[in-house]
Amino acid sequence: MTKLLYYTATTLDGFLADPDQSLDWLLRQDQDQAGPLNYDDFIAGIGAIVMGSTTYTWVREHFPDQWFYTVPAWVMTTRDLDVPPFEGADVRFASGDVRAVHEQMVAAAGGRDLWVVGGGELAGAFADAGLLDEVIAYIAPVTLGAGAPILPRRLDLELLEATRNRAFIAARYRVVGGLTEDRTG
Repeated sequence: MTKLLYYTATTLDGFLADPDQSLDWLLRQDQDQAGPLNYDDFIAGIGAIVMGSTTYTWVREHFPDQWFYTVPAWVMTTRDLDVPPFEGADVRFASGDVRAVHEQMVAAAGGRDLWVVGGGELAGAFADAGLLDEVIAYIAPVTLGAGAPILPRRLDLELLEATRNRAFIAARYRVVGGLTEDRTG
């Protein structure tokens, strides 16, 4: 069964990027590329991706001649983007309800999983619709104090796996649902 996964890196205090949308904190971390919950193993099971317009713009600006994905990609946006699409890439722009995009992604993925590439708010929109199945987070030993939050929602998660990958704690969670009650008692 196709699952929607949010595979991301975060700071210890829960931010994806600093207030200037910089990922410098992430790019300097030590990681075993073949280690636990690594990207290559993860991406091998992905059949379609979705990202927000901020992530797409960041990728386009930092890697103007390089699109990293071979699977169909959706970019969710509420604005006109000032960046041209990558030549030869299967990139589709969409807006509105994420349910329609999810259906299209499932159809395009050929039985493989789906990935929310970037954007905590976008991952949250899929969670709000009951479509987000798992969160896989690489937690870095750095704090930013402010920035773009990993997932600005109140969710119950179930820890499925946790391990170390050099500088990171790598953890995989199942999304149980919205946080509805105190589970401490």
